[in-house]
Amino acid sequence: MTLEFAEQTVIVTGAAHGFGRTIALEFAARGARVWACDIAQEGLLETARLAQESGLEVETRVVDVTNPLEVGAFVAEVARSSGRIDVLVNNAGVVLGQVGRPLEQVTPLEWRAIFGVNVDGAFYCSQAVAPHMKAAQRGRVVNISSGAGLGISLTGIQAYASAKAAQIGLTRQLAHELGAWGITVNNVAPGFVRSNPTTERQWESYGEEGQRKLLEGIALKRLGTPQDIAHAVLFFASEGASWITGQVLSVDGGK
Repeated sequence: MTLEFAEQTVIVTGAAHGFGRTIALEFAARGARVWACDIAQEGLLETARLAQESGLEVETRVVDVTNPLEVGAFVAEVARSSGRIDVLVNNAGVVLGQVGRPLEQVTPLEWRAIFGVNVDGAFYCSQAVAPHMKAAQRGRVVNISSGAGLGISLTGIQAYASAKAAQIGLTRQLAHELGAWGITVNNVAPGFVRSNPTTERQWESYGEEGQRKLLEGIALKRLGTPQDIAHAVLFFASEGASWITGQVLSVDGGK
C-alpha cells in the first residue's frame, strides 16, 4: 500500500500550526495540491513559507470555519481552481484560551465558542464539499477529534470534551449518509501531543511530577508527534482505507 496523492486536491482546516500544518505538508509531499486555511494569518504565512522552501504546492487562505458563508466561498474557490475536491481534513479545533473551571462559572458564550469551531466548523466544511464529492462518486473526510471526546479532558474544559464527542457522533452519522456515493468519513482521536503554544502551556502546567505520571500512563512511554497524527490521517485518506468508514482511531501511544 502506498500513500501517494498525486493530482488530488486536499483541504486542511486549522493549518496555521501544529497538526494542521504538519498534515498539509505531509499531503503536499506526497503529490497533493493542498489548500490550507485558518483564521491565524501569521501562522498561515509560516506554513506557506515552509512549503515553498520544500518545493511543495500549498495554497493558503484566511477562513473562519464558524462562518458558513466564508466556508462556502473558500470551497467554491478550491473547486473552481482545481476542478475537484478529494479530501477534507477537519482539523480546526481550539480551546480559545479557556482553562478548566467549575461548570457554574462557564458562560454561555464560552460554551458555544468552543462548539462553534470544533463542531459547527466540521459540519459547515463537510456540508460545502459534499456536493463536489458526490458528483465525483468518491471522497474522503477525516475529522480530528481528541482522546477527550472518548473520555474526559485533561484540562477539565467541559465544552472541549463535549464538542469532541459531538464531532465523533457527526463522523458516524455522515459516514452512513455519504457512503452511497463512495465517500468515507472517519475520525482520528489524538492523545496528548506538544504541538502548539496551548499544549506547551498545558505540558508546563503539569510540572515534573505531572509530566512523569502522564508518560507512565502511556503504553509506549513517550508523547506523540504531529507526524504520528498526520500518518493516521494519510491512511484514512488513502485507497487502502476505501472500505473503512465511520471509525475512530485513537492515536495515543496506548492507554
